[in-house]
Amino acid sequence: MSKRIGKQTVSLPHRPGILSFASIAGQKEKEGPYGDKFDCIIPDELNGEQSFEAAERAMLELAITLCAQKARRTPQDVQLLLSGDLLNQIISAGFAARNLGIPFYGLYGACSTMSESLSLGSMIADGGFADVLICATCSHFCTAERQYRAPLELGNQRPPTAQWTVTGAGAVMVGCGPSAANARAVLTHTTCGRVIDLGITDQNNMGAAMAPAAADTIAAHLQDTDRRFEDYDLVVTGDLGHLGRDLLIELLRKKRITVQEDRLFDCGCEIFSARQDAHSGGSGCGCAASMLCAHILPEIASGHLKRVLFMATGALLSPTTTMQGESVPGVAHAVVIEHKEEKDDA
Repeated sequence: MSKRIGKQTVSLPHRPGILSFASIAGQKEKEGPYGDKFDCIIPDELNGEQSFEAAERAMLELAITLCAQKARRTPQDVQLLLSGDLLNQIISAGFAARNLGIPFYGLYGACSTMSESLSLGSMIADGGFADVLICATCSHFCTAERQYRAPLELGNQRPPTAQWTVTGAGAVMVGCGPSAANARAVLTHTTCGRVIDLGITDQNNMGAAMAPAAADTIAAHLQDTDRRFEDYDLVVTGDLGHLGRDLLIELLRKKRITVQEDRLFDCGCEIFSARQDAHSGGSGCGCAASMLCAHILPEIASGHLKRVLFMATGALLSPTTTMQGESVPGVAHAVVIEHKEEKDDA
């Protein structure tokens, strides 16, 4: 029997459970509104390592290890690791997988990687191909800036549309069958996004590049599932920032979708406060990942949120193609996460 619903959505009848989750953040993120919710704060940008890239790898490795520990397991108990990051050749994820020794699928969806990994991981678990797996990703302000824009030493001025790449990581353990019996949060649907490109060429305006893809995926999900925006306690976007969030609302209304703005939660808008001068907000793989694991999943597991559409958003930006005058396509993948009552285990 096909599990597909409509054109882009898959139903997960076995309801893979979220067994544990862990979040890591940097010092700037600690100073934000959700600073006390992260499991661990790294001491500084180098995180005890010799380079920013090594610091990012160590941060992701810690998130994965802590996620396993919170489920009373070791990394050796994990059957698959689905992970990626923003850096060339996804080196943070690859080197973390090397050190941990977990069978590894490397993913790249730019800032959409957290929901991409959860989408693929939930289908793998629902299909019975793995009982316990971890979905994880990370980003680091210093590594992202010098790869995509300019070395920090140049002190380049950032325009108002720019976003601050979050230094953070998140890891989620997903399981199915007996291993997920006590899970209080489950995955029920996933919607694969399309690559949407409206011709944005400004590498400092990622919100505008990602918003069209976010609107396209939300519209596809609602049509496929025959649901409305208000059927979700929250619709969580990854890192559109303030400008991108406003554009998303405008694009959805043009699609005749009624948006309850109080239910639209953008991690990029929320992770920093106005006094921190992050301009348009936060971004990076670690933005959605750390906020999901520090704030959203605990709210679902406790029952304060019953049903959430989580959709990380990615700008498929390449320094090479940007210098060649190419535009910045966007992509967004979505997963539905629901609270499971204890009585549902009976």
